[in-house]
Amino acid sequence: MSESDGDGATEKVLGMDWSRKPGDPADPAVDAEWIAGMAGLGLDTNFIVVHGAGSFGHFQASRSGVHKGGLHSTLVKAGFVATRISVTSLNQEIVRALAREGIPSVGMSPFACGWSTQQRKLASANASQIIQSLHTGFVPVLHGDAVLDELLDCTILSGDVIIRHLAQLLSPRYVVFLTDVHGVYDRPPTDPNAVLLKEIEVDDNGGWSIVKPALLQGNTKGVEISVAAHDTTGGMETKILEAAVIARLGIDVYITKAGTEHSLRALKGDVSTDSEDWLGTIIRSSK
Repeated sequence: MSESDGDGATEKVLGMDWSRKPGDPADPAVDAEWIAGMAGLGLDTNFIVVHGAGSFGHFQASRSGVHKGGLHSTLVKAGFVATRISVTSLNQEIVRALAREGIPSVGMSPFACGWSTQQRKLASANASQIIQSLHTGFVPVLHGDAVLDELLDCTILSGDVIIRHLAQLLSPRYVVFLTDVHGVYDRPPTDPNAVLLKEIEVDDNGGWSIVKPALLQGNTKGVEISVAAHDTTGGMETKILEAAVIARLGIDVYITKAGTEHSLRALKGDVSTDSEDWLGTIIRSSK
């Protein structure tokens, strides 16, 4: 996001988390005079971040059956509350981590923004606050959330579905999925014979085929997907399906491992179908 010339000079970071943490003897020092004299942040803030629940919300949701609906059940209602406490706590931690690095991030919960579903399909998704935040230079940080459903009472709205909707609405240059593996494999990546699929093409009808590696070229059925038992939103399978919808819009999707040079390149858009040294999966339109 930095717009600096990359000369390696260490610059003072404008930390934006000014709240006192548990155990701190005093509020954090804030150099208001220095901040007031800044011409700008020197950042490209034209980003939207969407994160999943990881070890936070999925367990509460799966134990109580929130994803199945039925708020007449005390267990489901309690689980809905527990799930939202968990996912919003994670959201706050991610927003604070970004803010400490000088990124003007603001947390936005789909439930609080009025997003809802009908039979688990997104039915209402007002993005005006997200768009307005972007225009004013903030980085919206959304997350998978427990939401109300017109027929089921409630369900879980996946971060992957949120990304797809925002891509349809805002037409970004590219979309990046960061995971704990390097991309999409032809079988669970824990299998020693697993092969990383470097490029997948999606046609107008939603059908997809493997372009790279050549040994799997044209294969449309040779991908096995495993989903963790606690994952109520479909894991990698949902990511691939939503990525395919995004790719049909003409928007390239990169799936790669978080915290690596490959994820940094993907986030900068420095990836092409000819990038042999990049580890990840590109999903794009066949047009």
